[in-house]
Amino acid sequence: MDAREPLPGKPVRGSRTGRPIMALFDLIGRRWTLRVIWELDRAEQPLTFRELRAACGDISSSVLTTRLRELVQARLVENVTGYVLTPIGRELVGNLEPVTVWAEVWAQHQQ
Repeated sequence: MDAREPLPGKPVRGSRTGRPIMALFDLIGRRWTLRVIWELDRAEQPLTFRELRAACGDISSSVLTTRLRELVQARLVENVTGYVLTPIGRELVGNLEPVTVWAEVWAQHQQ
């Protein structure tokens, strides 16, 4: 495991103690992480690496490999016959829904 992979209880950007919320924000704040999570959530079946890369658009193979490794290490994604969200990964998506709604309201205030 790369020491820089954000996990609760380990030092992460913004937190020497690795508070769970800081570890989560470090992880999901990384380039392409949310896009990978969203594409897996929208998929009707497990996605191969190639399918996931195509769904994400311009992501490079090396960045996708790194993000998948981090998400698997965090137990948000698993690879059985393709990549899928784990139950805790699906729970994360559900818990991000209020943030998505808030972001839409915020965007309206920016106009």
